[in-house]
Amino acid sequence: MLLRATCLTTGCLGILAAIAILPTPAAMAAGTGEEVYAKRCAACHDQANPRIPSRESLKKIPATRILRVMDFGVMMQVAYQLTRQDREAVAKFLGTEAAETTAIGPEAFCKDRTVSINDKSKFAWNGWSLKPDNARFVPPDVAGLNIDQVRKLKLKWAFGYEGDVNAFAQPAFFDGQVFVGSARGTVHALRADSGCIQWTYEAHGPVRSAMIVVPNGSRHALLFGDQIGWYYALEAETGKLLWSKRIDDHDTARLTGAALVRNGIAYVPVASWEETRSSGADYVCCTFRGSLAALRIRDGEQIWKSYMVGEPAPVVIEQGKTASGKSKWGPSGASIWSTPAYDEKRNLIYVTTGDNFSLPATLTSDALVAIDPSNGKIVWSSQTTANDVSPSERGPDVDFGAAPILATTPDGRDLVLGGQKSAMVYAFDPDKKGEIVWQTRVGRGGATGGVQWGLSFDGRNVYAAVSDGAGKRVTDESGRSVRILDPAVGGGLTALKVSDGSKVWFAPPADCGTRPGCSPAQSAALTSLPGVVFSGTLGGLLRAYSTEDGKVLWEYDTAHDFQTVNGVKAKGGAIDGPGALVIKGMVFVNSGYSRFGGLPGNVLLAFAPEQ
Repeated sequence: MLLRATCLTTGCLGILAAIAILPTPAAMAAGTGEEVYAKRCAACHDQANPRIPSRESLKKIPATRILRVMDFGVMMQVAYQLTRQDREAVAKFLGTEAAETTAIGPEAFCKDRTVSINDKSKFAWNGWSLKPDNARFVPPDVAGLNIDQVRKLKLKWAFGYEGDVNAFAQPAFFDGQVFVGSARGTVHALRADSGCIQWTYEAHGPVRSAMIVVPNGSRHALLFGDQIGWYYALEAETGKLLWSKRIDDHDTARLTGAALVRNGIAYVPVASWEETRSSGADYVCCTFRGSLAALRIRDGEQIWKSYMVGEPAPVVIEQGKTASGKSKWGPSGASIWSTPAYDEKRNLIYVTTGDNFSLPATLTSDALVAIDPSNGKIVWSSQTTANDVSPSERGPDVDFGAAPILATTPDGRDLVLGGQKSAMVYAFDPDKKGEIVWQTRVGRGGATGGVQWGLSFDGRNVYAAVSDGAGKRVTDESGRSVRILDPAVGGGLTALKVSDGSKVWFAPPADCGTRPGCSPAQSAALTSLPGVVFSGTLGGLLRAYSTEDGKVLWEYDTAHDFQTVNGVKAKGGAIDGPGALVIKGMVFVNSGYSRFGGLPGNVLLAFAPEQ
């Protein structure tokens, strides 16, 4: 009954996923596609409902497309609770063996498809941030934009991701070349000035992590991860696969954060969506362990892997029994969602971690963790929220999604900055094992609130935007009850003085007015340059604020249809994840994020000042 209700309220392309029941955390053989379909999908797809594709209609769709819809299309909310094996089995049972067709014609490709990379160019945004400090600050000679030019920004081109409902990857920019992944799993090499395609590559799963370009002999390697746990190295000039490696064998592993690259090694953070799967009433929670893996870039060989929690085991509550008479496993969780930072002065890698998924709670969850790059050993950790075990123990779920930032105050003191979903911003002392120097609240906080994906630091101020969004139920035009984001709740941008955390100014959230689907929540990471800080909203607005007083200098509404340079039907939606990339006189932003009630979308937008 619950599954049928989900079908009717999501406007689904296909309910191809349901809750996978795992009697133990150990890997089990997947059911056949027919068995999984009969048990989990037939209730919706074997009924006569014009809103739900029938089994017969699904049998005409390529299996690869069905799988992508479950991985990160309109069915992802339900499909997260299926094992990867069962998703593949259902897709194979339903779909055809035909290759996916594409609407992209030859006119979308560059006439000259040569990719040239200049290692000496200063115009390189490589990975999560312009520099390894994760500050997401762009100096004026690299930004190529001043305040007056920001006020004159106009859309230069739009690029559509075919068939997607999410656009959430951080592009890389290398001297006029853009590399970007998509929810479909396609990696694109584009020319920055026009958006024309030079080459594409199909990954195993959706690609959300930022792209990184590194020298590789006489050429270059393009490094990135996907949402089912694979890490890749492509030849950046051609898109040819050099190697790929499954970082973690846990079925729920996902690679969201970009790697830290140093001395021929990629330090890859590993996260998980086991939290979502464990919401199933019969799921045996939980066995995933957040980790950082050190891979040799030359061949993908793993040098070491550092887990954030110990080996999970059955959790005995009393007298040999487990909670509710069922097995529970722990410890678990402490995902690393974001890019590590490297402290050259102290020869340490810093990561921020997520919550625990099950008991026992650990000291390394919701924490800043320092790791020895030579062997992966944890040197120290500084926890900000203890006993955050979610969802199994109803913890507050206020983990760190934002990357740690290396900062130096104007008077020369070194700090590590962190922003948490609790809506607290912290400054840690790296010389005192992460002792908290100051902490400042910038919002309400919560499981989908607070600082979500990233702060920015310009050498003087720390900029923190908060999500703090909330959902509500409304009745649509057909009389159905649907959940939407509340247009009157969430958002806000605060500037903090880095030396002591005091508030410099606060910019209130955008007024949604009557815009359909709008939310003022500001989840996306921030990007700053001298005088300007960029922030996006779940309602689709991209704004540029003055760093002096927080006043809005420029804004653009991305939540509408676009004519794209590659001929794909595209529209903008919620801006979430990496936010804006600013470099060489241009601003790039992905628009579209359908999770948690956000506006779907599938477009990459490029802006430049009007001449």
